[in-house]
Amino acid sequence: MKTEIKGAPTFAYLEVELAPGERIIAESDAMSSMAADMEVTAKLNGGFFRGLLRKLLGGETLFINQFKNESDGNRKLTLVQPWPGDMRQIRLEGNSFYLQPGAFLACSEGVTLGLKWAGLVSFIAREGLFKLAVKGTGDVWYGGYGAILEREIDGEYIVDTSHLIAYEPSIQLKLQLAGGFFSSLFGGEGLVTRVVGKGKIMIQSRSIPGLTGWLNPKLWG
Repeated sequence: MKTEIKGAPTFAYLEVELAPGERIIAESDAMSSMAADMEVTAKLNGGFFRGLLRKLLGGETLFINQFKNESDGNRKLTLVQPWPGDMRQIRLEGNSFYLQPGAFLACSEGVTLGLKWAGLVSFIAREGLFKLAVKGTGDVWYGGYGAILEREIDGEYIVDTSHLIAYEPSIQLKLQLAGGFFSSLFGGEGLVTRVVGKGKIMIQSRSIPGLTGWLNPKLWG
């Protein structure tokens, strides 16, 4: 399988070329174009209840699609995310990686998707009560709204709410005010996420709540 992220960082998409017999797993609404003879199968990842939990609690779709090349030559398909922004690829070698709701795009065989409790801190920070845990051996592609910033943390770091999209299991999340009570209340920052530990985190430069907050006064004002 050959893959390449194109259009980054503003309008990233994933170009996939499958050799005969190869397959890739993607979110159900991620395909924008593909070869006419590509085989597509909708499936519940890990069974009905796990798929239902992914939809209700993890911010993902109930079904995922499996794209398989059953022809005798290479075939291409294009996968996209629902918002403009960057995209990244991570290689798993038996380890796990956490994705915030909506960040997952696709994965190769050998990777499984599961849910883990993210905690009330994550919920209050508008990141959701649950996080998507990808684990196994293979490649995972995920995206964010806007540019994706990578940070190596060894200690503590502050991330604004709704901007953290992915992190390693060694990272813990805590919630705090951006500054003092008065500054947090009137300075526009409010609550922020304090990430603690040693490992890698991924941050999106924009946020959907930020976009809606900017649009609403213009639409209804």
